[in-house]
Amino acid sequence: MKAVMANVLVVGATGYLGSHMVAELKKAGHRVRALSRREGAFAKAAHKPDEVFIGEATRPDTLGGLCDGIDYVFSALGQTRQKGKLSFWDVDYRANKTVLDRAVAAGVRQLLFISVVRPELSVDLDIVAAREALVRDMARPGIAHTVVRASGFFSDMGEFLQMARGGRVWLVGTGRSQINPVDGADVAVAAIAAFGTDTVEIEVGGPDVFSYEEIGALAFDVLGTKPRVTHVPLWVVNAALAVLRRLNRRQYTTAAFLARMMQNDIVAPRTGTRHLRDAFRLSAGA
Repeated sequence: MKAVMANVLVVGATGYLGSHMVAELKKAGHRVRALSRREGAFAKAAHKPDEVFIGEATRPDTLGGLCDGIDYVFSALGQTRQKGKLSFWDVDYRANKTVLDRAVAAGVRQLLFISVVRPELSVDLDIVAAREALVRDMARPGIAHTVVRASGFFSDMGEFLQMARGGRVWLVGTGRSQINPVDGADVAVAAIAAFGTDTVEIEVGGPDVFSYEEIGALAFDVLGTKPRVTHVPLWVVNAALAVLRRLNRRQYTTAAFLARMMQNDIVAPRTGTRHLRDAFRLSAGA
């Protein structure tokens, strides 16, 4: 039976997906506890959590009682900005593993965790390997669990709009690989629908399938500017990655992941209802 008026903990609640999750949970009538490092993190949020638990997922000593009284845990926690000394393993795996352990100890009904579609393409890279290690751990303890795999977020596609504003879109290779990016709100809705079910894994994509060339063209069209696209040959990309790998492992991991995404089709079931054109228009003020 699906949960009604459940107590839900959102980890990574101040990020792109986490903030959408808080909003959709509130709309659905659930009570939300959000983990945050500071009380005022949600001061400007349109949908505020009912409770803010002050703590840091990377500091287990700050998380006592985090999952007490919680029915469902949704974690969108991840290392999105490569700053400081924390690695993907520190955040995407160890911090999430800490939350998992506390959820099991507190008797939480179900843990939901976000990861990528087609992880096999990049499982040798820390950015994916760390998350997939947590996915494997989720199957071991006595707790229901669901992995929510998103094709790629609208927020990530915003990079194309940013490049188009600068006058030129840069693509890896031919730009013909396809993806159906999805809005964070649609991912949140799909995750909430999995509450109280025995669904181990779901894939969530947007309603529209694009090539990367088409996403670039869409960005220029929304801005009303002339398309200028440059295709970077794969040998140039691979040579640059080889140099970056020796200089900075974390930056290499992120760059290599993005390059692989743009060289392969990442198409998930068309679950979402929101369109990338509308997101671009909103961002561009059109």
